[in-house]
Amino acid sequence: MKLKFYITLFISLLSLTGVAQEATLLAKVSKNKLGVNQRLRIEFSINKQGGDDFSPPKFSNFKVVGGPSQSVSQSWINGKASFTQSYSYIIQPKRKGELTIGPASIKIGGKTIKSEPIKIIVSDAVAVPKNPNDPNYVAQQNIHLVAEISKSSPYVGEGIYVEYRLYVSENVSVYDTNVTEAPQYNGFWNQAIKIDAYPVKMGKYNGEDYRYIVLQKALLIPTKTGKLAIDPMKMDIVIGVPTGRADFFGNVITRNVRKEFASVKKTITPKSLPLKGKPTNYNGAVGDFNFDVSLNKDVLKANESSQIKVAVSGEGNLKLFELPEITTPVELEKYQPERKEKVRVNSGGISGSVSDLYTIVPQYKGKYKIPNVSFSYFNPKEEKYHTITTDDFYVNVLEGKELKPVTDTNTVQKQTVTSTGKNFRYIQTKSNLELVDTSDFFKSNLFYILLLLPLITIPIGIFIAKKNEERSNDLIGNKLRKAERLAKKYLSKAQKQLGKKEAFYEALERALHNYLKAKLGIETADISKEKITEILENKKIETTTIHQFIEVLKHSDMARYSQITNTEMEAEFERAKQVIVELDKQL
Repeated sequence: MKLKFYITLFISLLSLTGVAQEATLLAKVSKNKLGVNQRLRIEFSINKQGGDDFSPPKFSNFKVVGGPSQSVSQSWINGKASFTQSYSYIIQPKRKGELTIGPASIKIGGKTIKSEPIKIIVSDAVAVPKNPNDPNYVAQQNIHLVAEISKSSPYVGEGIYVEYRLYVSENVSVYDTNVTEAPQYNGFWNQAIKIDAYPVKMGKYNGEDYRYIVLQKALLIPTKTGKLAIDPMKMDIVIGVPTGRADFFGNVITRNVRKEFASVKKTITPKSLPLKGKPTNYNGAVGDFNFDVSLNKDVLKANESSQIKVAVSGEGNLKLFELPEITTPVELEKYQPERKEKVRVNSGGISGSVSDLYTIVPQYKGKYKIPNVSFSYFNPKEEKYHTITTDDFYVNVLEGKELKPVTDTNTVQKQTVTSTGKNFRYIQTKSNLELVDTSDFFKSNLFYILLLLPLITIPIGIFIAKKNEERSNDLIGNKLRKAERLAKKYLSKAQKQLGKKEAFYEALERALHNYLKAKLGIETADISKEKITEILENKKIETTTIHQFIEVLKHSDMARYSQITNTEMEAEFERAKQVIVELDKQL
């Protein structure tokens, strides 16, 4: 009787433990990095009794070599019962790449539960080692360099981030790392995110427990649509691998192996911004922003200054768009704005504020209106455009010169009619008629001129046509003339400001930036001279030409605060014209 009682009690406790435990379906692989000629074992296990109708994944891109094999295990350890029911398969990949094994499912208690998908990295065919304890083979299976991307299909101008993680299993140790090839971010505006320390964290990679550290992190903002590739990061790593032997004291003997690892190439596919609802004044802002325009003084005296602040704050591509420009009446003299930035870059994106500070100085007494300003941006989370419009501002100038009224010179002035005594004349009663000379056109001088004209014009026309043909075939000359016209076009505003030092060099610098923006499709307002040099080198521009371009930009910055003559300004204008011509020939 006592034996029956204990057996019944044991079964009851076992049943209660099984009921209290939540059912999960776990997928586990023997390895998640292998050659295309290798095999792996995948096991799906449920930790609760009563599972039925197990449905394996489709195993796309894999060939099932063996299985399924089913096993059941049940144990009672330290008063705790455990149960495991497993389904195992042996599979082999059909191709190289980053492959995914989909979730399996099973029904239990009227519910269907699923396992998590697992990623498998398949490389070229490898020579399978005869010894499974070969250090190179063990190192390859226990270390993974992974690039994690926050979003694979953002909008153009929307910020995402890429994070490079090094996963290391408990079976090996890492003694030294060295980045041999950094990733390239072509097609993106990018900013590295500072990592203060490299703490070791615990995490899972393809269902297995690993230690990992974050090596690098960068914020990326796509500047165009299409498929943009992020090339792999490559590293040399020195790994301590157990040899399977122990020393006299029982300590495991390890062997150091140096191997190169590379992350998988990632592809980002940016989306174009929608055309529906796009405002006419939209200038490329993507994010979530606030917009404000403020005037620090609205009551002034003539020649007393006031400041207008145009500010955009929030989260988004703050460095990649221009702020709206303030329009003022001609009676308020407006100076070039001063740009101020308070921007932070972190894993969440770019946040902070940018502002333009205008200084205005009234010349005459009166009340003047500063019209409202609108700012538009696209919110990628809401997937729609927003427009913020400020109120009108009024500046009241109390003291100063009176503005002279404008006189209309087209108005008709009344005059008194004066009599000259000859207001009326007699009608003429006599006429003097003469014979008109009517000579014949035939055989006249004009007749012979018109007769000989085709004989003269046809050879001239042939000569001009040949010259035009030679000119059309002169590809180098045509390209040079086109480059000169383009240079004149961009430098036209700077040419008008010759003699006005500050205005000339501002117009010259703006012309060079606008040229790069038009030819290369990039925003250059906030790009450094080093970044411009890098972009031009990638375009295979000659080093001498790049140096001349950067020198013109540097001289434009310094010349505003130096004593410059008109002759020096004209020489600088010619240098800028020549460097644009040289750049255009090479682009």
